[in-house]
Amino acid sequence: MEELYALCARSYGAETAENIRTGFSSDRPVTFRANTLKTTVSEVLFALSGFELERVPWYEAAFVLRGEREAALQETALFREGKIYMQSLSSMLPPLYLEPKAGESILDMTAAPGGKTTQLLSLSGGKALVTACERDKIRFERLKFNLERQGASRVSAMRCDAAELDDFLSFDKILLDAPCTGTGTASPSNPIRFSQKYLEKCVRMQERLLKKALKLLKKGGMLVYSTCSVLKEENELLLARVLPEMKAGLVPIAPFEGIPTLPSREGTVAVMPTQLYEGFFVAKITK
Repeated sequence: MEELYALCARSYGAETAENIRTGFSSDRPVTFRANTLKTTVSEVLFALSGFELERVPWYEAAFVLRGEREAALQETALFREGKIYMQSLSSMLPPLYLEPKAGESILDMTAAPGGKTTQLLSLSGGKALVTACERDKIRFERLKFNLERQGASRVSAMRCDAAELDDFLSFDKILLDAPCTGTGTASPSNPIRFSQKYLEKCVRMQERLLKKALKLLKKGGMLVYSTCSVLKEENELLLARVLPEMKAGLVPIAPFEGIPTLPSREGTVAVMPTQLYEGFFVAKITK
C-alpha cells in the first residue's frame, strides 16, 4: 500500500493523499438501492421500518443502513425477492450520469455482477434495450442469476469479451465500468494488493475497451466511462490519450449534492474515498 500512497502523493499532493489514506482506513456502512423493476421506494421504507435507514439526497432509490451489517438485510423478504440490491453509493453514479431512456439501445460492456446493469434498466422504466457482456464464466453465471432475481428479463446477456464485439454493432449509449486496480474500494475489511505492474496491465485493458466502446457508439451517442480507482493513470490521463485519437470529447458533468471529490480534469467527477463513499471516477463522452 505504501507504493499506492506514494503514487497518490505524486498525483494529488501530500495533503490530499493523506485524506485518501484516511478514507481507506474506514469500514463503510451498508448501502443499497430499491429495485424499482420489482418494488417502490415506499414499499421498501415500509418493509424496513424496523431498520435505521438514511436517504441519499441525489438518488431517491438509494439508502444507507446504520447499525447493521449486510446479513441483516439478506434475511429479509425484500432481499430474497430481488427487491433491493446491495451496492456502494459510488457505483450507483455511472448509470445516473448515462440517463437511460425507454427504447434506447444500451451496452454494458463489463457487466458482472449486474448491479449497474439492472440499475440501467430500472432507470429507463424497464423499457431500454440493454445488452450486457461478461467474459468470465463464473462472473457471467453470477450476472445471469442477478438479472433473473431482479426481474431484468429485457436484458440480453452475452458471455464474451466486449473488446472483441463486431464493429458492425452500434448503440445509443454505452456504459464502460472498466476493470481496474480497485484502489478506490480499499478499506480495513477489503484490503487490496497494488503494484505498478498490475496498474500497467489494467491501463492496457482499459485503453482497449475504451477504443472499442467508441467504435460501437453511434454518432451523437453517449458513453460513460468509470472506474473504482483513484489513480489518474486509469482515469483522466487515459482519456487525454484516447479521446483525441478517437475524435471524441467530454460532455461536462458535475458532482451530485454532497458527494466529496478529488481534483480531476474539468468536466469529470472523481469521488474521494471517505467513511461513506468509495473512491470512484466518472466521465461522460460523445463523438
